Amino acid sequence: MARQGYDGVVLAAPVTVPYARFSTRPAQWWVGKALAALAEASGIAHRDFDGFSLASFSMAPDSAIGLTQHFGLSPRFLDFLPLGGVAGVASIRRAARIVQAGDADVVACIAADTNAPQSFRQSLENFSRFSQDAVYPYGAGGPNVSFALIAQAYMAETGLTRADIGQLAVAQRANALKNPNALMKKPLSLDEYLNSRPIAPPIHLFDCVMPCAGAEGFLVMREETAKAQGLPFVRLTAAIERHNGYPDDPVMLRGGWQRDVADLWAMAGVAPGTVDLVQTYDDYPVISAMQLADLGFCTAKGLPEFLNSHDFTTTGDLPHNTSGGQLSAGQAGCAGGHIGLVENIRQLTGTAGARQVKGARRALAMGFGMINFDRGLGSGAVVLEAA
Repeated sequence: MARQGYDGVVLAAPVTVPYARFSTRPAQWWVGKALAALAEASGIAHRDFDGFSLASFSMAPDSAIGLTQHFGLSPRFLDFLPLGGVAGVASIRRAARIVQAGDADVVACIAADTNAPQSFRQSLENFSRFSQDAVYPYGAGGPNVSFALIAQAYMAETGLTRADIGQLAVAQRANALKNPNALMKKPLSLDEYLNSRPIAPPIHLFDCVMPCAGAEGFLVMREETAKAQGLPFVRLTAAIERHNGYPDDPVMLRGGWQRDVADLWAMAGVAPGTVDLVQTYDDYPVISAMQLADLGFCTAKGLPEFLNSHDFTTTGDLPHNTSGGQLSAGQAGCAGGHIGLVENIRQLTGTAGARQVKGARRALAMGFGMINFDRGLGSGAVVLEAA
């Protein structure tokens, strides 16, 4: 059965609550700041948001339903999506269908997490039964070792070198220097990337994100609602989502995007080469490279040539992670799955400031999340177009 389009659904009011390396404020505070920012940006009172979609890892003991009372919300649609980097795509797909059906008019999609000095270690200890049983007991204090195994296999399969994938990290840092909200404030050269401290080879220091506190958000609504409010908006033209895409693969050499990539471009009615900018989910540069291949920009074995023949800065021929992405702006928990979506809305509405991509009309954003000991389980992507 052919997938139905998202006709009439738009995204508006992109907001970022500026990141902090550490915060003693709870995640609920960051959600509240994002709600207030959405209300201010849209001119719609937060109590009039009749849909609420929340992604967070650090909300306990609350969930989305508890926050409805905290913040005086009375939504007709409620979603809680602690899905990490794929939560943003998942929230859009669900909110879009709810809006199409008339079960809600304005859905606030927010991702927020806090980061107290010890909270990242505690979250790693309790991330999943997989990590408790198969990763943490062996001295691997987080996802770096798991991703090192994936990176080793993928680089051996494709011929990628650290110098190849370093092109992405270096370009993202250049983009981040134009983003006042980015936590990384110093330029990064390819030599500095290559000579950085090894963490779990081939993963080195600048392959890793910086955990932080922060929030990202946007509104999903019908086009006529956005026009009535006088809001700049972007159209949702295609979206895919897949979990545990290739359960029989012995190691992750492809993501779930491959299973649905043809549907994505068929829904959008365009080919990969027609997008003006791309936001990959960049928990590690090698995973960004995998996404570029899986979404059809090149073959997996063609990645070395592809990465070395394109300029990924905001003024280049394929602007990539134009806010700096998680690698240079910071990873605020589940907000890492929303940062690229928020950035694409800004770019396509011409509100990205110094990092604005000239003439941006069509943008792609990917999601990837929930790493176990041998693979990431969630994958997704959306195509957005300027109005």
